[in-house]
Amino acid sequence: MTAVIQALDAFEILDSRGYPTLRVVARLDNGHAGTASVPSGASTGRYEALELRDGDMMRYGGKGVLKVVSHVNGIIRNRLVGMAVSPQEPIDTTLIVLDGTENKSKLGANAILGVSMAIARAAASAAGVPLYRYLGGASATRLPVPMMNVINGGRHAQNSLDFQEFMIVPHGAPTFAEALRYGAETFHALHDLLHRAGHSTAVGDEGGFAPDLRTIEEACELIVAAIRKAGLRPGVDVALAFDPAASSFAKDDKYVFAKSGGKTLSRDELLYNRLLEVYPIVSIEDGFAENDWDGFRLQMAACGDHIQIVGDDLYVTNPRFIRRGIDSRATNAVLIKLNQIGTVTETMKAVQMCRDAGWGYVISHRSGETEDTFIADFAVAMGGGQIKAGSLSRSERLAKYNRLLEIERELGPAAIYESPFLTH
Repeated sequence: MTAVIQALDAFEILDSRGYPTLRVVARLDNGHAGTASVPSGASTGRYEALELRDGDMMRYGGKGVLKVVSHVNGIIRNRLVGMAVSPQEPIDTTLIVLDGTENKSKLGANAILGVSMAIARAAASAAGVPLYRYLGGASATRLPVPMMNVINGGRHAQNSLDFQEFMIVPHGAPTFAEALRYGAETFHALHDLLHRAGHSTAVGDEGGFAPDLRTIEEACELIVAAIRKAGLRPGVDVALAFDPAASSFAKDDKYVFAKSGGKTLSRDELLYNRLLEVYPIVSIEDGFAENDWDGFRLQMAACGDHIQIVGDDLYVTNPRFIRRGIDSRATNAVLIKLNQIGTVTETMKAVQMCRDAGWGYVISHRSGETEDTFIADFAVAMGGGQIKAGSLSRSERLAKYNRLLEIERELGPAAIYESPFLTH
């Protein structure tokens, strides 16, 4: 007999930046329960589902989420109590209809997502299987290659770098555990190189270092040197990836590098070919602004046959925008964030669109994170072989990596770890 939802309880907690977010507990009539905490982004796309905040400047500078808490503990609880805990789609459809807006602005995408994830966890518990198996089935055996943000810039750090993320990608490791070791040893080698050069080793929102460097090339040189210092081979064992988050420095159809001196580039001048010629880069995310579809198409024509080109703000995990990207060949991969769209089911549908198109997809965290490890299980469940969970510091990032270590041990010989970049 299928378990039913007996109770929902939401309350305010703090995320990794010290701002309020939401935790939801879903309890079932058979004693099982599931808990979920909702992340929050700093660099957000304009078409994301709405993260609802209180706006009361007397509490947390207006960033409180007591309204969202009341929505879960009131209208949402009243509607969902008594519903079967599985399958997931009727629950998520009920939440979408209950909200009734295109961007989930009535109840808040944070309220809806917290409930959706908590119920999925409760259903997995009731089924007696781990979350990755509940969502992905028996074939969910592939561990993701991590994209680890080791140098922060843009809106994630108060430094001189306009690019938001410089990442290492340990795609040449034989297992996820070894990939994590490759990443950690490179991260610590980078720390030593920065320290010896007199740079700051303080970290940004996602745990990467936030030094004041002169150029993008200097950041790349340091990362390549760190890979070698760790005894690893650049490109073969550990590659590089970028998330420029170009919307943050786009202005009037130009790209203005205000943090590093004010240089202005056109779309054509911004093309990343010169970096690709010198450094072992396998992926570029949001290399152009969220409304610069021509820029993405130009990039695809120039290098889409040999690197991964990822859209984040361009798509905001929304099937409508992903369909446009597929039809126009704007990219060949999508960044997948649960809180951009607002339910587990909708996120899975976005992933399926990528699969159907033969595109890559990267399950991603947000800059404002919690210790919740949902995306680790979700990455294994979706089987795309890629995850962005942040750097090799800060416990809200490491919690995801440690959960993936657990999953790899649970899977034993069935676990698969392989590079998604060999075909690019």
